[in-house]
Amino acid sequence: MLSLLLCLLALVGGARAQQFWTPDALLADMFPTADRFEPIEVHVDASQARELRRRTGADISAGTWRFQAAWAGSTLLGTVLFDQQKGQHEPIDFAVQFSPDRVVVRQEVVTYREKYGDGVRDPRFRRQFVGKTADDPLVAGKDIIIVSGATYSSRAMAIGVKRALVLAELLPPLGGVADGEAGE
Repeated sequence: MLSLLLCLLALVGGARAQQFWTPDALLADMFPTADRFEPIEVHVDASQARELRRRTGADISAGTWRFQAAWAGSTLLGTVLFDQQKGQHEPIDFAVQFSPDRVVVRQEVVTYREKYGDGVRDPRFRRQFVGKTADDPLVAGKDIIIVSGATYSSRAMAIGVKRALVLAELLPPLGGVADGEAGE
């Protein structure tokens, strides 16, 4: 009887986290030819945070954001930011892969905790971000088509990717490739 009650509580209770990637597995999948990954920290002060909030509409606070730079020898393949954005009720962990010139190459949901709306994992939805830069508007329902049944999650991903793009602008020059040369 107790096990039946626990099963019912689990079904009725909060959302179960679905982890689709570990950071290491995702980095390896995004950059299969990389021989090393190096963390790169971006420090955002209060003034920068206000400006970034103004540009994105996202809640960006002062602090340190950590990117991972992927290298093959002395060639920069690109960078990745692992981040989190609140969905309707729960945070969504995601990652954005950038080319060396800070253009979105790929976006992935790492962990999803909501009961509904995981349609934002669909490749058709995620492809909308490919090729976007910090200058592109990314407003769900305008520039990004919202997934039916995943309105809040679609908005969360649009905000999160836009935040990642403007934070990527703050990366220091990393060298290793000519300006404008695309990576993986």
